Amino acid sequence: MRPTNHILVIEDDPGIAYSLQDGLKREGYTVTWKANGHDGMDFARDIKPHLIILDVRLPDGSGFDFCRQMRYMGLRQPIIMLTVNREEMDKVLGLEMGADDYVTKPYSLRELSSRVRAQLRRAYGELASTDSDTLYVGDLLIDRARGQVTRGEEVVNLTPTEFRLLTFMAQHPNQILNRNQILDAVWGYESDPDSEQIVKVNIRRLREKIEIDPSRPTLLLTVPGIGYKLVC
Repeated sequence: MRPTNHILVIEDDPGIAYSLQDGLKREGYTVTWKANGHDGMDFARDIKPHLIILDVRLPDGSGFDFCRQMRYMGLRQPIIMLTVNREEMDKVLGLEMGADDYVTKPYSLRELSSRVRAQLRRAYGELASTDSDTLYVGDLLIDRARGQVTRGEEVVNLTPTEFRLLTFMAQHPNQILNRNQILDAVWGYESDPDSEQIVKVNIRRLREKIEIDPSRPTLLLTVPGIGYKLVC
């Protein structure tokens, strides 16, 4: 783990925030706490921390909306959302807004730390790679060294998770990959009903960005009952 990894916690409950700060600092991270969404969003824009932990319920708005706004602003660092709602709709909505993962309260610090490490390892271990190899998917070019996908002169704006998902599948062209394989490679944990939903939502989001007509995909295909295949 890099001792300079900087985590931004956006959480209005001081008790939870102090606990997170203390636990994450003991793990070796630099931690900044902001008690509302607007201050957190401004800090993320100006300082660009490595990872953001974002509560869904904030005094000045919904964490979902702040997540969406940060993605719209071009912030690409991993976002882990904290939610007290165990309903699937909350989790799916967070993913739709651009979050990379979520943790349901009450949670253990060990679980959250594990999710943080996985997101940092995958975002900066791969995106910061000096490997200059490029991958091609149809008319898309994946530049692993720059962490960028382009179609002609246009940059396709992907989140770190979407980039890792596309890169992993492009490394296995025309191969059917099941959800367990994708979860292990992209998120780093085993399959369960909730995590399978994560794959489904991110596949849909990725299609919306790389397919000419997402309703009729030609690149990222679903193989019913098995998983997904990237046609290269």
